[in-house]
Amino acid sequence: MSSASTAGATAAAAYSILANAVKASGAIINVSPASFSIILNRAEKPLVIYTQGGFLAAKHQYLTSYKGLVFFTKDNQLLNLPSNAEIIQAKKIWIPS
Repeated sequence: MSSASTAGATAAAAYSILANAVKASGAIINVSPASFSIILNRAEKPLVIYTQGGFLAAKHQYLTSYKGLVFFTKDNQLLNLPSNAEIIQAKKIWIPS
């Protein structure tokens, strides 16, 4: 097998793994920080997964579920989370691209 066909097979396998991961986790909806806050305020007792990431500048990343959908946002500033929110600190949030 040539190196070009091996690289193609590897790329196809990687794409398949990523596609299966997205199917397993469902759709993740990327929204603005303002929209994310609106969603949190609609929830009775929201669960928020939070982490601070970023390479050159700090990025605060948030993930929550609402009505069976998963919402994600990131911002340079900390969001003002509702007082009734349950917050889980994560090491990392990975969103498939």
